[in-house]
Amino acid sequence: MAIKFSSPEFEAEYTYHGSDLGANWTNKKTTFRLWAPTASWAKVCLYKSGNIEADDRIRRVSMKPDVNGTWIAEIKGDLNGVYYTYQVSRNRRIVEACDPYARTTGVNGHRAMVIDLKSTDPEGWDMDKDPNAGIRFTDAVIAELHVRDLSIDPASNIHHAGKFLGLTETGTKTASGIPTGIDHYKNLGITHLHILPMYDYGSVDESHPEYNQYNWGYDPTNFNVPEGSYSTNPFDGAVRVKECKQMVKALHDNGISVVMDVVYNHVFEGGEFCFNKIVPYYFSRVNEKGVFSNGSFCGNDTASERSMVHKYIVDSICYWADEYHIDGFRFDLVGLLDTDTINDLMHKVHEKHPNVVFYGEGWTMPTVPTKPNVSLTTQPNAYKVPGFAFFSDNIRDALRGSMMDTSLPGFVSGGKIKKSILHECFMGAPDWAPNPDQSVNYVSCHDNNTLIDRIHISLPQAPYNIHVQMSNLAAAFSILSQGIPFFQAGEEMLRTKPDGQGGLVENSYKSPDSVNAIRWERLNEPVVQDTYRYYQGLIAFRKAHPSLRMTSRQAVSEAVTPANLDNPHAVAFTIKAENEEIIVLFNASIHSQSIVLPEGKWAVCIRGNQAGTNALQIVEGSATADAISALVLVKQA
Repeated sequence: MAIKFSSPEFEAEYTYHGSDLGANWTNKKTTFRLWAPTASWAKVCLYKSGNIEADDRIRRVSMKPDVNGTWIAEIKGDLNGVYYTYQVSRNRRIVEACDPYARTTGVNGHRAMVIDLKSTDPEGWDMDKDPNAGIRFTDAVIAELHVRDLSIDPASNIHHAGKFLGLTETGTKTASGIPTGIDHYKNLGITHLHILPMYDYGSVDESHPEYNQYNWGYDPTNFNVPEGSYSTNPFDGAVRVKECKQMVKALHDNGISVVMDVVYNHVFEGGEFCFNKIVPYYFSRVNEKGVFSNGSFCGNDTASERSMVHKYIVDSICYWADEYHIDGFRFDLVGLLDTDTINDLMHKVHEKHPNVVFYGEGWTMPTVPTKPNVSLTTQPNAYKVPGFAFFSDNIRDALRGSMMDTSLPGFVSGGKIKKSILHECFMGAPDWAPNPDQSVNYVSCHDNNTLIDRIHISLPQAPYNIHVQMSNLAAAFSILSQGIPFFQAGEEMLRTKPDGQGGLVENSYKSPDSVNAIRWERLNEPVVQDTYRYYQGLIAFRKAHPSLRMTSRQAVSEAVTPANLDNPHAVAFTIKAENEEIIVLFNASIHSQSIVLPEGKWAVCIRGNQAGTNALQIVEGSATADAISALVLVKQA
């Protein structure tokens, strides 16, 4: 069957191009359309509640076969709020499943719900828009956040702890009066907030919020449905939709664009995923023996090269952009998806929303596509997906040390890194990136250790203040480099993840809140306050200088000149573009590093633990960077 699904004959006969899959509501009738080409019959089952444990079926309605393997049914009356499933007979077996195109569901995503989406719009939704529309991708500054992490710490003083609504609250402060929540990130100066998976995922039981369960959410169950554990009532399918929209609008109202972390490369359980239950093994890459391809190391890989999977992913992304006003999409393990699908979805979204950004993990994974000659969206294929950016492990590993061996230091912690690698990273030109607007520069994200923890692991004997200096140096390099700056929320607060037993948690995907929560009381510590202000200053400086945000490799190569420094632990660059001249020196040495300046007066804007757009000092002739720090100067007119 796997071979047949991917054959030209099957796709020619069973590819449906319409836009009406799922339940399409009006107050007079709801029309259902299901794609199930292998089914011998199909029915819609209506229920009073979304709880699969409740025996409350209202009735079953037979569906009629229609074009391209679809089945349709029309039910009169206003079904808004009524739950439903599909029941199909395939291979002489009757199965019941959630609608793959469900707009929302009941608790734990087992039953879809018919919904009047307009009724879930918050006030002013029709006027809501991306607050950063019109900026280039390299103008963005992205912070990555888990919904629960932001507000679950009591010190946040956020009422809706761990919920979508926690990101709607402004004016929240610590007991000492320091801003928390949205205000913290608004004041920091970010343009985009990247939110870890917020669709309906399978590893948290929504019916028991009192259990305080935790997961990052990289285990999709229903791709088009907001996660119920982040809503105030997971039993009512309308609540999660309404509150997710409220979150997006609140962030927009505060000048922050919203990036959604999406995971189309695999699902929570391949055999139980609703698409695969209805059309066995269609959604996933499966060999002739029924074994899932597992390049994701999550048990299954998505067969994006198949026409109806391709359509599903494109439809899903367009739905989130249209219905929820999402401003960007970060793709988990996008190297498992084909480039045709990525190009198609970018094109379709940009027809209506030209400012939406796209980026993801372009690692090369050992997957087995179901068709020959499938081009996958990996770093080496970046040239095939112009407009799509990739995480740069080049800059991550160069600055903090190899992911494969945490004992090895990176540049900021004293490691001897080839200067050619550092030059390429600063210029947004790793060997796989055609242009800097395809390079996402970062030193920490949810995966692996936090930045300060990684530095501690490679240099456990160094004092904490030295670790902080190294962390700031890494931030300066990544935020000021050509490309797109990205950091894990809390990095600006020296976020750490202790396990409570003297160790540090590397991948905290299911660790408790005690490990994952952003601990707002740390803002009372002077060193944390200084670090926050340093990040503020770096971001403000980047925004103030367009020569740090160029979009083409040619422009960068013409404008940026690396300096010749004998010190193996220091690199420097001169940038001449956009009617400005900047000198940047990154000194990872334990000794100070001087540099000779071209003729003229130079304003020192970044030095030691201070950063910003105002001159700290005016110098001529030469300047000196302190040990383990960055020095940035701007030539005066």
